[in-house]
Amino acid sequence: MKKDAAAYVQKCDKCQRYAPIPHMPSAALKSVSGPWPFAQWGMDIVGPLPAAPAQKKFLLVATDYFSKWVEAEAYASIKDKDVPNSIAFRNFCSELNIRNSYSTPRYPQSNGQAEATNKTLINALKKRLEQAKGKWVEELPGVLWAYRTTPGRPTGNTPFALTYGMDAVIPTEIGLPTIRTDAAKQKDANTELGRNLDWADEVRESASIRMADYQQSISALQSKSQAQKLQKWYAST
Repeated sequence: MKKDAAAYVQKCDKCQRYAPIPHMPSAALKSVSGPWPFAQWGMDIVGPLPAAPAQKKFLLVATDYFSKWVEAEAYASIKDKDVPNSIAFRNFCSELNIRNSYSTPRYPQSNGQAEATNKTLINALKKRLEQAKGKWVEELPGVLWAYRTTPGRPTGNTPFALTYGMDAVIPTEIGLPTIRTDAAKQKDANTELGRNLDWADEVRESASIRMADYQQSISALQSKSQAQKLQKWYAST
């Protein structure tokens, strides 16, 4: 089944047309991760996008550094004079001792987690819309659901599972019963949910270890690539 899925994706015109081109950055890699879910968020604004109903052209995206859970909201304007709640937000952060750190504008490397999420969401919207670009607001909930229920390579788990301690029941399982949904009907729901909460910490700890190992592997790979580039440069001078 895995081979069939890979072959299907390779033949998908939209997936190949809008997939990002992989490249290795020249700067040193500095990985950042949160200690637990919702402890640290990366936020960024995407736009302007094609005008949608109510003249919405911008997308505010927030990504949790640990679980990779994403929240996104469409806006018509991002100017200070059009967003008076910015002062209320500052007061809210101050009352809850939330520290805000600001990255350099137009320098994606300083806010890597948010930029990676932006790229994924935009590519997913492109694949869904093609010519109907003004409907991106309508397609956004579906894109977010797909993102939250897709396992990530760094954690080996879905953002949904790392947030709620259990995998989501996808629409396909509702229309076509599976072993999991059939078993759930035979068990007490509260007991099953309690058991999932007991497992949540173990799942998150496993994801944290896997993420640290993944970051070390990526850093080592990039260092090796940079060393090879330097060797070629010295050889040519």
